[in-house]
Amino acid sequence: MKGNAKKILTDYDVKKKAVKLVVTYLKKKVSKDYLGSEHINDWLVNMEKLINKPDFVLSEYLEMKKQLNDVIERTLDEEMRFKIRDSWYSFGKALDKKTKLM
Repeated sequence: MKGNAKKILTDYDVKKKAVKLVVTYLKKKVSKDYLGSEHINDWLVNMEKLINKPDFVLSEYLEMKKQLNDVIERTLDEEMRFKIRDSWYSFGKALDKKTKLM
């Protein structure tokens, strides 16, 4: 019976998984050597800590989205700013995800 048991996903599980994917793609997009890159790198470290927490508190994720917007505002490199902004939009969509009804 153990092998056949499926975990029932909650909306929070789906949101967390989607956010994790956004963060993974953001890491790949962001180059490490541009002026002000310490802001996004600090944000990524804090985001990883949040993702690794066992619980999902939506207000904490919304605060991280707000902080990501602040990072965008402090990013001088135009190309990087657009890449981060795209991820900011994806982050918002990830927080809107819900489980699929069967």
